[in-house]
Amino acid sequence: MVDVGASLEYIKRGVDELLVEEEMVEKLRSGRPLRVKAGFDPTAPDLHLGHTVLINKLRHFQEQGHHVMFLIGDFTGMIGDPSGKNATRPPLSREQILENARTYQDQVFRILDPERTEICFNSAWMEGLGSAGMIRLASHHSVARMLERDDFAKRYAAGQSIAIHEFLYPLCQGYDSVAMRSDVELGGTDQKFNLLVGRELQRHYGQSPQCVLTMPLLVGLDGVNKMSKSLGNYIGITEPARGIFGKLMSISDDLMWRYFELLSFRPIDEVRRLRQEVEAGRNPRDAKVLLAQEIVERFHDRRAAEDALEAFEARFRRGEVPDDLPEIALSTDGGGLPLVQVLKQAGLTASTSEAMRLIGQGAVRVDGERVEDRGLHLEAGRSVLVQVGKRRFASVSLN
Repeated sequence: MVDVGASLEYIKRGVDELLVEEEMVEKLRSGRPLRVKAGFDPTAPDLHLGHTVLINKLRHFQEQGHHVMFLIGDFTGMIGDPSGKNATRPPLSREQILENARTYQDQVFRILDPERTEICFNSAWMEGLGSAGMIRLASHHSVARMLERDDFAKRYAAGQSIAIHEFLYPLCQGYDSVAMRSDVELGGTDQKFNLLVGRELQRHYGQSPQCVLTMPLLVGLDGVNKMSKSLGNYIGITEPARGIFGKLMSISDDLMWRYFELLSFRPIDEVRRLRQEVEAGRNPRDAKVLLAQEIVERFHDRRAAEDALEAFEARFRRGEVPDDLPEIALSTDGGGLPLVQVLKQAGLTASTSEAMRLIGQGAVRVDGERVEDRGLHLEAGRSVLVQVGKRRFASVSLN
């Protein structure tokens, strides 16, 4: 017998919204393995931790015995999903899509069980649909309904261009659910409209509508914006172990708990207990180390996680970085700031000329590395540990 209550609680961990929960309960009560779908357009060659929020949830379903379908949108990727954008996203070429798709397959199995994962490509059914089939598909949705989508509505009200092919994207994503006969579809909160189109199309095609499960968008290293390569505030899962570790140690103590919720595989009760210990006086850095080691071990191995910790300890803790390290957020125009400006604005030097002099003397370090380039530019989205001399430190976020 399936413990529906326990299963539902595990599935809802970190979830933003589940539609419709009563339907999900009925599906779980059936006792059959559910067909669980999540789609990814291979718009970049590498995955980052923001992508893994959905992949982790797929793993949760796998652990409950359900059938996971990892959909690579090799067809929809050539359209370009405008979700959350205020402009048309440029479509990719077929060659770019296929190359990125190959790397996705390699990377996803660092989290999912390959024996229990079905890799799907939506070109398998979309290319066979043909122009007549696409027109029939478009007849199932109205322009008025499309303009209910927040990003379309804002662009329309502002007089910004909306290309007709952008209306096809939600329809194609919805038709994926029909072709795959999905019981559950996962997506980010910015995908809610598209996921609901899938429910509607399944009804049109005589299928039981899928449940929709939306996950929060992981906040990046800047602590403000969602994790994104274009913003430079991301942690790539193929990055070196020490890089992943160091970036995770740079996040704020408050953000750490959100990362635990969305990225950690530790039991919920264990995370709660850890948070209670920190609130009772335990150093939050200890908890952050546990998170960083877990993530590094997942994408590398235990030895790499231990080495990353040792390197971090040698660089920072033994270098007597204060526990009450000041955290400073600096605003930029999106293009970052020269290091000399960072030093001045963070109050680590009195002027940019003093900053130039100290860099020349080898007295300035960024993330533990001595800086020799007086013209060093730090890009927006980064969070760095800046040190001047032996006693002046600051954790600086460039927003």
